Amino acid sequence: MTDTVVLWFRQDLRIHDLPALHAASKDGRQILPIYILDEDAPGDWKIGGASRWWLHHSLTALATDIESLGGKLIFRRGNSLSILRELCEANNAEAIYCSRRYEPWAAKEENTLHESFKNDEITFKRFPGALLHEPGTVMTQGGGPFKVFTPFWRACRKNETPRPIEKTAANWSDCSASDVLDDWELLPRNPDWAAQWSEYWKPGETGARERLHAFLDDTVSRYADERDLPAVDATSRMSAHLHHGEISPRQIWAMCEQKRLELPHSDTAINKFQAELGWREFSYHLLHFFPHIPESPFKENFAQFPWQANETYLQAWQQGQTGYPIVDAGMRELWATGIMHNRVRMVVASFLCKHLLQHWRSGEDWFWDTLVDADLASNGCSWQWVAGSGADAAPYFRIFNPVTQGEKFDKQGEYVRRWVPEISDLPNKYLHKPWEAPDDILEQAGIVLGQQYPAPIVDHREARQAALDAYEHIRLSSATTAQAN
Repeated sequence: MTDTVVLWFRQDLRIHDLPALHAASKDGRQILPIYILDEDAPGDWKIGGASRWWLHHSLTALATDIESLGGKLIFRRGNSLSILRELCEANNAEAIYCSRRYEPWAAKEENTLHESFKNDEITFKRFPGALLHEPGTVMTQGGGPFKVFTPFWRACRKNETPRPIEKTAANWSDCSASDVLDDWELLPRNPDWAAQWSEYWKPGETGARERLHAFLDDTVSRYADERDLPAVDATSRMSAHLHHGEISPRQIWAMCEQKRLELPHSDTAINKFQAELGWREFSYHLLHFFPHIPESPFKENFAQFPWQANETYLQAWQQGQTGYPIVDAGMRELWATGIMHNRVRMVVASFLCKHLLQHWRSGEDWFWDTLVDADLASNGCSWQWVAGSGADAAPYFRIFNPVTQGEKFDKQGEYVRRWVPEISDLPNKYLHKPWEAPDDILEQAGIVLGQQYPAPIVDHREARQAALDAYEHIRLSSATTAQAN
C-alpha cells in the first residue's frame, strides 16, 4: 500500500461518482490531483477550438471544487509519461490512478504507461466510469461485437446498470509545482469567437448537475413530442458535460430512474432519452472494436465512393451560405453557440454528403473543431451513419430533402428566422424555399437572391440524382468485385 496516490484527471473532470478517486481515497491515503495537457498524444485528433474553450472553463471549475475541499489541482503541459514519472519521484508516490479512455491512441498510451511504470515499481491502475457498460461486456450470443444498435441496446437493458458511487471523502496532498491555466491559451483571442458562449453554457460539474435537473424537472415532459423541433428547448444539452466527464452516465441514469418514479407517465420520454445514452454507448462499443471508424468507412465498399472534393461547396456549407435556410441556420447556430440541434445535425450532414458529395471526413473534421461536445466515438459513428457507410447506417439512398425537413420541423420558421435573419420577412410559405418566392414577395422582404441571401448552391433534384448515381457506382463496383472473387 502506498501513502500517496497520483490522481490523473483526463476526460473525467468531476469529483463525484469517480471510481479512480474513490479507490485512491481508501484508508486515508493522500491524493495528488493533476491534469496534463499532452497535445502530442491524440495524433491527428488534437483538441478542437470549441473543446479547448470548454476545457479551460471545466478545468477552472474542477480546480475550484478541489480547492473547496482542501486540495489544489496541478496543471502541467507536456509528455504524460515524463510528467507522471517526475511527479511520482518528487512526492514518493507509488501509484497512479486514472479513468479509462477509449480512443485508439489513449488505449495505446495506457498500455505504454502500464509497462513503463511496472518497471519503476509504480502501480498504474485504470478505472471505468465514462460508460454504463464497458466495451466487451455486452456481446452477441456468438461472442462477437454488435453491429446494429437495436439488439445492442436491448442486450444492454438486460444487464444491471451500475449505480453511482456514494460521496467520497478525500485526503488531498500538498501540491507540487503547477502551470498557470491561463498560460495554456485555451481560450480564443483576436478574434474571440466564443465571447457570447457563457450565455449558453456553464462548464463544470455544478453546471452539469444544474442542466440535468432543469431537464428532468421541466423539459423531459416535452422531450418525446418536441425533441425534433429545433426552435423549441426540448433537449437535454448534456452531451458536452458528458464528453468532458463532468457528470457520469451512471448519475444521469439514476436520476432518470428517480424521475420515472416521480412521474408515472414519463416512461416514453425517459426511455427515448436513455436510448440517446445508448447510442453513445454503441458508438464507444464500435470504436473499441473497430478503431478505424473515425478515419475510414466501416463498410469497405464505400472506400470506392466517388466523392467530389470542392472547396467552394465546403466553405459555403461551413459558413451557412448554401441557399437552403434550414442548413444555413444549423451551421450558423453551430458557429455562434458551439452546438447544433440534433435533428438539424442530420440534415446538414446529409446535405454535405449527399447533395454536395463532399467526403464525410470533411464534415467530421469541421464538427470536431466547432462543437463543444466533439466526441471521437459519437462524431465518427454519426457521420458514417448519415453517409451510409457506417454500422447500422441509414441507407445512402435515403436523402433528406432540406426543404421538407424545414417545413416539417420548423413549420413557423422560428429557428430559421433566428439564425438567418436576412430572410426573416419572407412568409412561411417561402421561408424554406426562397427561390420559389415571386419577385414581388422577394422585393417586399427586401431580398435579392445572390445579394442579401444566396441562391441554392445546387438544385435538390439534380443533386439527389447525382447522389443516387454515385451510390449505384459503388453498388456495381461491389458486385463486380464479388463476382471476381
